[in-house]
Amino acid sequence: MEILFKRLIRLIPVLLGISVIVFLMISLTPGDPVEIMLGDQQVTPEMEQAMRRDMGLDLPIHERFVRFLYNAAQGNFGRSFFHRRPVMEVIMERLPATIELTLCAMLMAIVVAIPLGVLAAVKKGTVYDRASVVMAMIGISMPGFWFGIILIILFAIHLQWLPVSGRSTFALRVPSITGMLLIDTLLAGRLDSFIDAVKHLILPTLTLGLAMAATLMQVTRASMMDVLQQDYILFAEAKGLKRHRVIFLHALKNALIPTITVAAIQTGQLLGGNMIIETIFGWPGVGSLVVKAIFTRNYPLVQAAVLIYVVIYVLMNFIADILYTVLNPRVRI
Repeated sequence: MEILFKRLIRLIPVLLGISVIVFLMISLTPGDPVEIMLGDQQVTPEMEQAMRRDMGLDLPIHERFVRFLYNAAQGNFGRSFFHRRPVMEVIMERLPATIELTLCAMLMAIVVAIPLGVLAAVKKGTVYDRASVVMAMIGISMPGFWFGIILIILFAIHLQWLPVSGRSTFALRVPSITGMLLIDTLLAGRLDSFIDAVKHLILPTLTLGLAMAATLMQVTRASMMDVLQQDYILFAEAKGLKRHRVIFLHALKNALIPTITVAAIQTGQLLGGNMIIETIFGWPGVGSLVVKAIFTRNYPLVQAAVLIYVVIYVLMNFIADILYTVLNPRVRI
């Protein structure tokens, strides 16, 4: 408990530092939210000043930052300039879509990466090993936005197997219960809507998941090759244990520790770094919401979203530390 408390305390300066950086970067970015919102509308200087005062933009930058920190400490991130609603309310509407996409991409990456990584390590030097290295290098090297566009052109435009963008077909939408369409469609008993939701998920999931799978496969392969050379593995084989038992019960458990570290870090990156992918596929998640907020200088929304990303990223690393103790009881958090 003491170590857990210390880790939580360390989160405070991290959040404070990120808040300062994000606030300054957004505030110093050229462009005025009031002018962007008004556009070509003919308004008087008094009306413009009243609007600026309503948003709190008439205050000096240091006063705005102190007010932001004070409100954020109470869980109040202010009101969105453009939605005219509390920022957290707007983000929570979009968060389930981002979580659903991230979980699907992570699950696909793990299902693909771990078996291929283990196979490559066991078949070291064979055609399977060489093929896995080539596939991993290709997956790591491809930019996500380019790969996503290629998938859209191939499967959505030319073959017309999958939808181009969005999260579901309007006519097949179901009432929102959890915010995650795969779960909501099953709860509603709508198989047609579930299949439609899966089709919309495939392309963005592949775009995010394959790059993650390539990295995890390389990590799993390298870790597994190292573990297979350890003395206790040689001893287990010398005792006459079957090869598959040695691999899956003795070697894989220890080889997964580095994989879990990378998977936790990448999951945090997926939640916070899928803005471009969500924008390309028109996915109504937090990422695409933040992109629009940046262009419109919606300061409160961007600041709140970044802080949420930081908290999730830190929590994912903490969860990885906990999983270490499950795989290896000798490790203590």
